[in-house]
Amino acid sequence: MILTMDIGNTNIKTALFDGREMYKYWRMSTNISSTSDEYGVRLTSMFAHEGVPTDVVEGIVVSSVVPTINFTIEHMLQNYFGKTPLTVGPGIKTGINIRYDNPRELGSDRIANAVGAFDEYGGPTIFIDFGTATTFGVVDENGAFLGGTICPGIKLSSEALVTGTAKLPRFELARPETVIGRSTLTNLQSGMYYGYVGLVRNIVRKIKQELGKEALVVATGGLAVMIAEESKAIDKLDGLLTLKGLRLIYERNRTEGGK
Repeated sequence: MILTMDIGNTNIKTALFDGREMYKYWRMSTNISSTSDEYGVRLTSMFAHEGVPTDVVEGIVVSSVVPTINFTIEHMLQNYFGKTPLTVGPGIKTGINIRYDNPRELGSDRIANAVGAFDEYGGPTIFIDFGTATTFGVVDENGAFLGGTICPGIKLSSEALVTGTAKLPRFELARPETVIGRSTLTNLQSGMYYGYVGLVRNIVRKIKQELGKEALVVATGGLAVMIAEESKAIDKLDGLLTLKGLRLIYERNRTEGGK
């Protein structure tokens, strides 16, 4: 089985794949202060809780947007799983044409999303990842990654609003019943929720205009469901998109024929 690991600024998502099928899935918080042993105990405990022995892991592939944690995670995987992970980065085989001005600038999670989106849904496809940052990416009908858009994630935006003002309170991200709020809380919820829905809808519309054709829109990430419900701009929800892409990248680097 292949262990995939997507290290984000807030969470680390991991999944164990048996061929193309996802066998088990876990999440844990990203903490740059944790040691390799602390991560190792957490992850192996998750395996044990599901009754899965760690020796079923044949290979490991990692995507990380948190460089300061990479050595810790690699050390943990070597010590607790006996495997040196394949880390997505420059020079790795992806099977897609990355049409970025400087491909080395492209985040490994976005590469994995592009690979997963084209394999699963074909092209053209617009994929949106609702993480700490919200990223939009586009693959065309030939599987080339064309580029995209990066904007602050909805949680990051709400945190900035609260910490950057003297009197606004912290609030739960939720869909309010009306756009016109009648309290500070509902004003904040309305502005954040409907404002973000409008952001997603408009960016998708503009991307389709530039493409000059229709495209499937796929979303992943924790808040994708909430935004998809109102925006009507998202066709598919796929919470495992990044991890599916990582599995494919691992296979393409283990076998011949990758680009």
